[in-house]
Amino acid sequence: MRVTAVTGSASGIGAALRARLEGAGERVIGVDLRDAEVVADLARPEGRSAAIDAIRRACGGRLDGLVACAGVGPQVEPASTIVSVDYFGAEAVITGLRDALGRGERPAAVAVSSNAAALPGADAALVEACLGGREDEARRLALALGGQPSYAGAKLALARWVRRNAPGAAWAGAGLRLNAVAPGAVLTPLLRDALAHRDYGPAIRGFPIPTGGFGAADQIAAAIAFLLGPDAAFCCGSLLFVDGGSDALLRPDAC
Repeated sequence: MRVTAVTGSASGIGAALRARLEGAGERVIGVDLRDAEVVADLARPEGRSAAIDAIRRACGGRLDGLVACAGVGPQVEPASTIVSVDYFGAEAVITGLRDALGRGERPAAVAVSSNAAALPGADAALVEACLGGREDEARRLALALGGQPSYAGAKLALARWVRRNAPGAAWAGAGLRLNAVAPGAVLTPLLRDALAHRDYGPAIRGFPIPTGGFGAADQIAAAIAFLLGPDAAFCCGSLLFVDGGSDALLRPDAC
């Protein structure tokens, strides 16, 4: 039986992925603030360490899959929490469990970024602070920038971290696949909270989605399951947009 750890497993995309994987006969070790095998706060360094240790114990030191799905949206205050969860929490868990993946069968990790990473608004200094591992600096910048630039910056940093590391000796060179998905507006509790925000709500409703309407959590879960599975064996450092065509519409010549 394959064993996959999923952060953010209690709701939204993480819960949909959990249901999909368990429906396929896999064992899932969920990580969240509640209703999970591992209860931990990934916004805090000690919470990340506790989560990594607990996952390692739960899987006996051997993981086949790992998904960094836990995240918060631009409406969360203070904005420093956004970079701590969306970038530093995700990177720490993936890096911290690479050794367990190394003992797995067809091991694969997936980070959940966002199509916001490709849009204007991400602050370059915040992205570099994240990639440089300077969390205190990134948190200070986030407090000055506010929600949307912090969210876009954290998600861009996460996508770049995946791209930079996936082809290297520690990942592809060791037989470990690392990829990312970039969801668009998906109707989850996180999005519902943002829709209720006086500033972000109108902006989200006005954002163009060529296929029409918001996405569903299970649609993103299906893309993640693909990247975890054998059909994606040749995917390495890929950033898969699952956003109803928004990125293609706004950046048609980006490739």
